[in-house]
Order: sequence, then C-alpha cells, then structure tokens
Amino acid sequence: MNWKVKLEGMPKLLKRTAISAMVASTLTFGTVSANSGIGINTVYHVYVNKERIGTIDNKKIVEQYIEDREKQLLEENPNITFGLDDNVVYVEEKVFRSNVNNQQVLQLLSDKLQIVAEAYSIVVNEEPVAFLDSKEGAEEVIKSMKLQYVSEEVLSELESRDADATLPTLTVGQSRILDVTFNEKVSVSEQKVSPNEILTVEEAVTYLTKGALEEQKYQVQDGDVLGSIATKHDLSLDELLALNSGLKEDSLIKPGQELNVTALKPFLNVIVKEETYSSQSIPFGTEIVENKDKPKGEKKVKQEGQNGEKLVNSITTRQNGSVIEQETISEEVVKEPIAKIVEKGTKVIPSRGTGSFAWPAVGGYISSYMGYRWGRMHKGIDIARPSNRSILAADNGTVVQASYDGGYGNRIVINHNNGIKTTYSHLSSMSVSVGQTVQRGQAIGVMGATGNSTGIHLHFEVYKNGSLQNPMDYIGK
Repeated sequence: MNWKVKLEGMPKLLKRTAISAMVASTLTFGTVSANSGIGINTVYHVYVNKERIGTIDNKKIVEQYIEDREKQLLEENPNITFGLDDNVVYVEEKVFRSNVNNQQVLQLLSDKLQIVAEAYSIVVNEEPVAFLDSKEGAEEVIKSMKLQYVSEEVLSELESRDADATLPTLTVGQSRILDVTFNEKVSVSEQKVSPNEILTVEEAVTYLTKGALEEQKYQVQDGDVLGSIATKHDLSLDELLALNSGLKEDSLIKPGQELNVTALKPFLNVIVKEETYSSQSIPFGTEIVENKDKPKGEKKVKQEGQNGEKLVNSITTRQNGSVIEQETISEEVVKEPIAKIVEKGTKVIPSRGTGSFAWPAVGGYISSYMGYRWGRMHKGIDIARPSNRSILAADNGTVVQASYDGGYGNRIVINHNNGIKTTYSHLSSMSVSVGQTVQRGQAIGVMGATGNSTGIHLHFEVYKNGSLQNPMDYIGK
C-alpha cells in the first residue's frame, strides 16, 4: 500500500471562503487501479487540530459550512475580521466501500471549530484587559480615559509639546497641566479573541474606569446584616455605606431591599500633574496678654489681626481627580501676618462672674432641653436624678431674688455682674438671701418640686443683657 500525501495549512482569516487544507492520498489495492473507477469511491477524513472527527464524501460540505458561518458573523459584525483558531485538514482516500457520516462531522465541527476575531487589546501591566475591533478604537479609549480629567485642548497641547523644551515662568494666578499619564503600564497589541469579548469604545471606558461594565446589586435576605453583606462582597462596612447613599451603620435593612455592592476598582488610574503659581493667605495668630487690673473673664482686643501673604509655586498630583501629593517648588512671603492681641483680665472679684459656668447640680442628667414642648417654649434645661440634691451657683455673682415665684416655685436669681443672669427654680429650700455674694460652685439650695413641676428636678435658665440664652452655650465653657 503506497501513500502519496500532500498537506496544506489552513489560512488564518475568513474574509473569503478559501479556508481549507487538503491532504491528497492515492491508494492502490492489488491490481485494481485507483483511476479505473471500477467500484472505487473517494472519501475524506476530517481532522481538527490533528484530532479525527469523522469521514465525509465531499469536502465541499465542510467548506460550505465554514463559508455560511463566516457570512453570518460578518453580517452581525461587519467591521470585524474573523479567523479560525483551529487547524482543519482533509485526508483523501480511495475505498471500495464508503462509510461516511456527513451530519455527525458537521455537528462535531460546530463544537470544535473556534471562530476568533482579529482584535486589539488594551494591555495593562502586561495583562490584556479590554478588546476593541480596531487599533484606532483602542487608542480612542486611552484618549477618552484622559479626557475625563483634562480638556481636549490641553491634551492636544501636551501631545505636541517638546519634552525637552523649557517652559515659561508662570505669573501669579496662572496654572498649567504638566503631564497626563497612567499609574499603570499601558500598551495596545493585536490579539485574536472570541467575538463576544469585543467592546465598544464607551463600554471599554466604563470597564477600565469602574472595573466592571455594570454595578452589581445584592438583594437582602432574611438574617442579613450590613457587616455580613460587606464581608460577603469583599468590602469594608465603610465602603458598603459609601456605595449606598443614605445608608448608615445603624440603618434597618429589610429582606428584598437592593444594595449596591460594586466598589470601584479601576484597571486604569489617570495621573494628572498640575503646576500652579498662586497668592496664598498666611493666617494670623492670636496672642493673649493678661491684665491683673481687669476683672477675670473680661476680654478686650488691643490689636486686630491681619493675614499675611505668600507666593507659592507648587505641583499638585491627582489620581482620578483626587489629590495624592502636593509638592512646593518655591515659596516667598511678601507680607508678614500681624497677630491679634487680646487683653484678658485675671483679677478675681467675688461678686463678678468669670464667664465660665460650673454644672449647677451634683451629677444628674438633662431630662429636657430648651425648645418648644407641649405647645409652648421651654425656656431652659431641666436637670434630674443627681447624686445628691444640692443646687450650686453656676458662677460668681450677687443674689437678686430668693423667693417663691408662682409656677417656678422657690426660685433663685443670680446677677453675675457681667451682663449675665442665671435662674434656679422648683427648689425645695433656699440657703441664700437677696444681696448675698456667692462664689462659683457654692451651694445655694436643695433640688425639689415646688411650683408647676411633674417631679423633683432643677429648671435652669440663662439671660444675657435681658435676652434669653440657651444654657448649653455656656455650661462647661
């Protein structure tokens, strides 16, 4: 048995139907000539990547199948060039009795034949990430990534700028973009991929910016808590909260509620360097000068402060719009700041307040704040449940009232002789009298429930120059 074999490699691209390779074989059995035609049939053994998939009686069956598949793909994707990622060969044989299985071969061919598209990949740090149908499309994606952070005019100027040229000196108020690059190594290379992997320019920009084409949603299940949802999706709790506006750590979530669980993990990070030359303010400081002849708590501005000015040449580096580095190139002070000078009295006058209030009870908590309640204004704060019921003067001053006062019950009013008065109401008893000088923290009575009171507590009010004040603005200051 003599074999005469001729092998041809299959073309890579399918822009025409010549996608075949043939191995011709002439077989002679005994004294019967292969060309005699007496009882002899021609069959073709089909191989894909050296694997035999079956026998056909006409290789045009396979060629027509490939041609039809090519036409279908071209209709769906007219701008894409297709090719085969497999090696198809035919082995011709002359036989007396043919045993072919055309349909089975076509079915296996459908499963094994890999149609690939000629594409251009955007390669990030040596890894292909996004695939486009043309080199121009890939380059447009890279350009579009940069145009998210700079204008077309700036980008064009940068691309035409001579890298070795000396840039002119900036004047005050001017700025310029020095460079727009990526934090990663980026290139474009030709590659064959499955047609469904090819993206449009817009899809590729979204994918490279967000790390995904679409945001992933999670539907809350029974028993879920925010912490477990975050862990399940490789997020911190803070990241999960940031992805869902209005969601807080103590927010209640319900089964069926949808949460965004896609954290931005860009494949490409755009780095923009900007140089600025600007005038910046130098804040003035404040100096305190003590005056022993002035009452304690009294302050007077002796000299108003003025901000200074400096000229700063700096380079700001931003990644995806956020500042990651600021470098000062030069700095020149053109006007020194002038400090504000405040004179502060230190002389203690027993009947004059220091301006710093003590807590007017021994422990306890605020059971009601100043504000509207029950349809009318609650003029102060209520303090209840102290460790003992002693009521204390909030600051130095002179007692100007110590008597029963209608709905206030037993009430003490202290004039702190600095424009401020404080009142203490609902006392069960009072231990000071009108005209008496009291010191900050001195006991002046006992907490009670006299007057219109629902229980034992202190009602505390503050007035400044006759106007009602919020006690919370004074206590502890």
